[in-house]
Amino acid sequence: MYYLNNETVAVPSSGNYAQREVHSSTLELKTVSINPDDTYTVQQAINAFGFGWFHVKLSLLVGLCWMSDSMEMAILSILGPALFCEWNVTKFQQASVTTIVFLGMMLSSSFWTQLSNRYGRKSALTLFGVLLVLYSILSSVAPSYAWLLTLRGLVGFAIGCVPQSVTLYAEFLPTKHKGKCVVLMDCFWALGACFEVVLALVVYPYYGWRGLLGLSATPLLIFTLLSPWLSESARYYSYNGNHDKAIKVLEQIAHNNKRHMLIGRLISDEEPSSTESFRSLLSPNLYRTTLLLWFIWLASAFCYYGLVLVTTELLVARNKENNPNECVTFMTSDFMDLLWITLSEFPGILITIKVIKLFGKKKTIVLQYLALVLCTLVLMSVTSRFATSLTLFIARGTISGIFQAIYVYTPEIYPAGLRSVGVSGCSVLARLGAMLTPFVAQVLMDTSKIQAISTYALVGLFASIACIFLPRENVGYH
Repeated sequence: MYYLNNETVAVPSSGNYAQREVHSSTLELKTVSINPDDTYTVQQAINAFGFGWFHVKLSLLVGLCWMSDSMEMAILSILGPALFCEWNVTKFQQASVTTIVFLGMMLSSSFWTQLSNRYGRKSALTLFGVLLVLYSILSSVAPSYAWLLTLRGLVGFAIGCVPQSVTLYAEFLPTKHKGKCVVLMDCFWALGACFEVVLALVVYPYYGWRGLLGLSATPLLIFTLLSPWLSESARYYSYNGNHDKAIKVLEQIAHNNKRHMLIGRLISDEEPSSTESFRSLLSPNLYRTTLLLWFIWLASAFCYYGLVLVTTELLVARNKENNPNECVTFMTSDFMDLLWITLSEFPGILITIKVIKLFGKKKTIVLQYLALVLCTLVLMSVTSRFATSLTLFIARGTISGIFQAIYVYTPEIYPAGLRSVGVSGCSVLARLGAMLTPFVAQVLMDTSKIQAISTYALVGLFASIACIFLPRENVGYH
């Protein structure tokens, strides 16, 4: 057993005892019992190498994917009002632009999963980067609404690959760091949303929505250019019997993290049981938990994207009151308000982590949903610009925290063999909620502000009640 930078790492060797002399200031020799099988798995090697420079670079690359996803979602709230001035589209047509993106994401999910399983995560992500950059640029020069709707659907189809970046990321992470890195990816999401607003502040007044659509592909263009340096998953190689390539990837991790490569023979990690399927989620002992989680995920996406769209609708409505005879969309002050509201996602995520440590995930979700309901009720009555922005700030931070909490809670509540399919099922319902919300935030909001915001209050209230009936989890953040 070697001690690498204060971490204990098993190093297989022939025989029951091994005593070797290694000339290194960071490698201390110990004589201990060694696994006689002379083997190790990919996950054991990754745990031994710890979190180092390799993972910092990987986090930045995967973070660009999450930023791009977030930016494409954020731009939907700006696009609707802008299209009204460009082509005089109806509110229903504006809502359809948002819905088609999420429909594309939903339809493409299985395609990207099969592609990445067959050709590798890196290959799928590289193709995704090329397609999303291409469709984003083509969207910026769309000659008509029909062309734009088609191209935004293709953008959604490409975005469906983003979960594969999470799969790749997770397969490189040491076990004890996986929970912390979920938070890191949420921060990249919030950063992407803020970056989109800053980009809009700079670009929109001069180049309009077309320039904004084209330049919003910048983070993913950077990712695509850097993708040749992205490492393929060692676990993917191992599962497919290509141990030589898996070892080369592990050697790269060890070199980047300044650790020593393990000695021994690489074997495949145990694969999840193939008997576990989507139908297992509705088994007698799980169906109630699954149905509750499906509704909570649907409600979370419905409220999150609804608040994003409602924010811009309120800003544009205020401008139209001041300029009733002009086609007004966004002013500089609106983008500044939107930026401050979007920045609330950072404290929302961090506060959620602290609250989870005190009360546990289940109680945290209930409390946050009740806070969201209170914010929506206040939003129906306030009229001043400051009060509206402050209420939206709190509401946006709260719903971001809810997503953080359910992302951590959901995998823990399912048995190990069902975690992947369980989260996938919840993601599908989340996209359904995102597909429905534009018809409330844009269509219904245009006719009745009270009815639209009341809808979000009711959904949030029902979600908080659903959380009460979820199984109890261990208190603490892992």
